[in-house]
Amino acid sequence: MENYTMEGRTYRYYGQEAPLYPFGYGLSYTTFQYRDLVLSPPALPVCANLSVSVVLENTGQRDGEEVVQLYLRWEQSSVPVPRWQLVAFRRVTVPAGRETKLSFQVAAEQRAVWAQDWRLEPGTFTLFAGGQQPGQQTRAPSEVLSARFTVTGAARPLSGC
Repeated sequence: MENYTMEGRTYRYYGQEAPLYPFGYGLSYTTFQYRDLVLSPPALPVCANLSVSVVLENTGQRDGEEVVQLYLRWEQSSVPVPRWQLVAFRRVTVPAGRETKLSFQVAAEQRAVWAQDWRLEPGTFTLFAGGQQPGQQTRAPSEVLSARFTVTGAARPLSGC
């Protein structure tokens, strides 16, 4: 084997073709609504971590579990990167008619790209939060919220942080 690229071989690099059963696919006996996605800070230095919070409400008639998923998308990168990358997830039980606020940390390492070594680059990023991948079409409705943040400073090796 001489070609080690992942392009066309894994769901992260399929291009415009959607996977048959993407991560988080499935049905639930209740419905959920996401709101109040907050990224802090909205502009951060290249080596800093990002704090994320989102509110999840069970709008259905039954108690239920939801797998809250966070995906990261690079808006510009010096090297090829996935369309989006799963950076956090958590299974949460929410009673019917109740809501919960979830907090996550997205570490700087999760924004690193491989360019002969792991590097952190400045730029604009989009973070998605929801019960499925961004753009996923399923029979079970589940919103995906998105928010942008900016990384400032000069590109540097991950080991330099």
